[in-house]
This record gives sequence, C-alpha cells and structure tokens, in this order.
Amino acid sequence: MTPPRRRRRDPEQQPPPEPAPVGPGGKEGEQRQPERLYILTGATDGGERASIDLVTLIVTCADPQPTATPEQSALLRLCRSPLSVAEISAYLSLPFSVVTLLLTDLLAAELVQARAPVVRKATPDRSLLEAVMHGLEKL
Repeated sequence: MTPPRRRRRDPEQQPPPEPAPVGPGGKEGEQRQPERLYILTGATDGGERASIDLVTLIVTCADPQPTATPEQSALLRLCRSPLSVAEISAYLSLPFSVVTLLLTDLLAAELVQARAPVVRKATPDRSLLEAVMHGLEKL
C-alpha cells in the first residue's frame, strides 16, 4: 500500500474566509473587546485601600443605589449573606485586586461591612470539658 500524495492548495482553491462577526454596534468587522480592569474600578486617586484579605467576610448593609456600577450592584446583591472576598472574586470572575478596590469604595460609602472570620480554637477549654463531664456524672 502506498501513502497518499500530498497536494498543494492553489490560492484559488482555498475556502473563502469567514465573515467577521458583527459587533454590538451593528457594524461588520467590529468585535466587542473586553473591558479593561481599571475601567471597572473607576477613577481612583491612588488613595488607601481597605485592609482586606482573602478570608475577610463581607456583608451588605444597604441595597444597590441607582448610580452604582454594574459590578458594585452585583457585589451588593451577592453579599446579602456573609461571603469571603475569595468567594466574591470567584463568583464575579474578577481578580482579587479589583474586588478589593470595589470593596474599598463600598466600605467608604458604608454600603457593606467587613468582618473578621470566625476563628475557632484548636483545643477546647479543659475546665469547660471537666464541668460538662461532672455535670453528666451527676445525672
């Protein structure tokens, strides 16, 4: 059995290129470009960011205002129950740094509260365990 022969394509035989997708403006060839992250955060003057880490819990204090950006509105709707900043970042598909800037603006406007995560002790208090044990023995 002999291998098949390769044939060169003539420029005339190539399939025509696919038409360019139509953009949101209706113009042919215009594609929708993703928005830059600095547009999502608004014009910042380089001020201080809130001290927020990945496990800080965020809770909404108020409903979104009509003047809020879509990202801020989504964040406020999402945080009706406490969520960590890492979860917010994942749900909104935004980097942590962008979420931090959005939260800084919302914290300054007092639309959200930042809470430290609940830290549980690794070992329970021994005196509490002994008191429970003595109480159970008396029953």
